[in-house]
Amino acid sequence: MSLLVAPLALLGLLVGSFLNVVVSRVPAGESVVHPPSRCPTCGSRIRPWDNVPVLSWLVLRGRCRDCGTRISARYPAVEAATAVLFALVALLVGPWAVPAFAYLAAIGVALALIDLDTHRLPNAIVLPSYPVLGALLALASWGTGDWSALLRAVIGGTALWVAYFALCLAKPGGMGFGDVKLAGLLGGALAWLGWGPFAVGAFGAFVLGGLFAVVLLVTGRAGRGSGIPFGPWMLLGAGLGVAVGEPLWGAYLGLLV
Repeated sequence: MSLLVAPLALLGLLVGSFLNVVVSRVPAGESVVHPPSRCPTCGSRIRPWDNVPVLSWLVLRGRCRDCGTRISARYPAVEAATAVLFALVALLVGPWAVPAFAYLAAIGVALALIDLDTHRLPNAIVLPSYPVLGALLALASWGTGDWSALLRAVIGGTALWVAYFALCLAKPGGMGFGDVKLAGLLGGALAWLGWGPFAVGAFGAFVLGGLFAVVLLVTGRAGRGSGIPFGPWMLLGAGLGVAVGEPLWGAYLGLLV
């Protein structure tokens, strides 16, 4: 799998550049393909040579070539982070599963940023991801010959969707329905890998999100009624499940016996 790291990292840079457009336009209900990218201040169209991931931002010193307006450092950060995530996917999952988990990493970056910006997880991204991710996981099962993994994915995705739906009903306003829909996606992907990644990823979201909430409360940056986007913590928990879910779950079971 090490042979895939560099190509996937390069692909991640390109995908990350597109994700910047997605994060900006999808919440506003705008097309992600038209019109071409422009400077929001002067309206100048971004030249192709000024749209090279990370490198162009560095060459331009973080400013628009035409009007000198500062370009947010989040743009190259998203591109670099997506490249790192794609490289990690190449190292952590088998070759047949790479398309599914690279796709999940890509939409995860977009959804996390949109949720932080708007406290929303747009249906325009989440709902089409069900058939896309389902097809990619089916491809992975076909390639590995492990059809039980696909059945496990269906069970895991359904179970986590139902669990989040129950939480949503139990405490209205405490969890959005966007989180419920995202739970089905993450549960399916994690369960495809195994019940260890599923358990660690599912519980990891609440542990990480809870710790963050405690820090905000202790430092006075949030009160008991403050709304904290949970989508990013669900995605971080899922990443934890993919990366170390199996050994962590094995260690936990070892303590029990």
